[in-house]
Amino acid sequence: TTLQFYNMIVLASYFCKSYSMVAYFTCKAMQLSLQRGLCDHTPLALIQFTTVLNKDENAMLCYRIAKDAMSLRERFDVAAQIPELYFNFYGRIAWRFEPFQAGIDKLRQGFEAGLSSGHADMGLHCAIQVIKTTILSGANLSSILKEIDYYLHLLKTYKSEVTRNFLRVFRETVSLLIDNGEATSTAADPCIGVGDLNDQNRKLRDAVLQHSVIRCYWSGHNERCRNFGEKCKHLFGQGRQSTSYIAQFFFGLNAVDLIKKRKQINKSKEVVQAAIVAMKYAAANSAWNFTNKLRLLEAEQVAHTRTNHDRASILYEASIKSAKRSGFVHEQGLACEKAAFYYQRGRNYQKAREYFQQARECYQVWGSSIKVAFIQKELDGLNPDALPVSAVTEAVHIKIGTNSL
Repeated sequence: TTLQFYNMIVLASYFCKSYSMVAYFTCKAMQLSLQRGLCDHTPLALIQFTTVLNKDENAMLCYRIAKDAMSLRERFDVAAQIPELYFNFYGRIAWRFEPFQAGIDKLRQGFEAGLSSGHADMGLHCAIQVIKTTILSGANLSSILKEIDYYLHLLKTYKSEVTRNFLRVFRETVSLLIDNGEATSTAADPCIGVGDLNDQNRKLRDAVLQHSVIRCYWSGHNERCRNFGEKCKHLFGQGRQSTSYIAQFFFGLNAVDLIKKRKQINKSKEVVQAAIVAMKYAAANSAWNFTNKLRLLEAEQVAHTRTNHDRASILYEASIKSAKRSGFVHEQGLACEKAAFYYQRGRNYQKAREYFQQARECYQVWGSSIKVAFIQKELDGLNPDALPVSAVTEAVHIKIGTNSL
């Protein structure tokens, strides 16, 4: 009973944003578990303990403890704790080591269990994690939009301003990626800006900043992306969540674009290197989630120097294959797009066309009409009569031979 009480206090403190109380009562719950032994409330106490301790340097230890806690479900009846267990494990711990897609259905189960058992607040927090993870996984954007609208509709019954605000942030991102909000935005539900938030909404503010980086990068607004990236640099540190890794990934890619434009070269190089270091660490824990991102950053870093064509080509192809293997169709398309521009700059128009076509196919599957239109414009701009590189080389050799005669 005491352990159950501690777990309830931890949950209440979390919703009240009293994170020092969360840490204190989590430790009290662990102390009690060690003294008295296991019971049906121990799994949740262990999971809560790992979320408090979860930092980069001890992430693997926390994951192992959390996995052991989840295995205790078979020993005890924890049906009433499913929303809290799934939210904390699949939403806050497992993504570092398991595929993003692996936890989506479990989080949906947590949402349904929360609503059916009277734990609506935690169920709705599972819904937030569902949408966040499906966006990161590259699921079809129209399907994500429908699911967001479904959750927003439920909020007419289950009142939660926190959930509503997060879903609005996600919806704006998805709407922009589909068609820049032309047909998918809701005028009655204006978007949230950083200026709308106060210090009490730190997590929401962080989400707005991170999604602003992502939106601006996909939209091609390099200066805006840099500006928002600078504002959320403090999130690229210890105890970070999955979205901050993705934001740093795009912040790094954006820095490469700035270098190509000869803007803030030294500072941008530091940003690129920091992003590569972060992706190396993340990929060491989860090759599935982060290897494609690491390879694309490395490819872009090598490509802009134009000193090692073979290595750049290998890295682009490695990023494409890794993204395809992991089911990240949006990032597969992005790697194809970057490879196409690389070959276009080298005047290998046949290769550029092949990669642009692959990118267009990926973006069509993803459901991003703005990216499909962007790639189609690039394809239309390519010389339709461009010869393959072999033919061009042969023609040059013939011309040189004729002149020598």
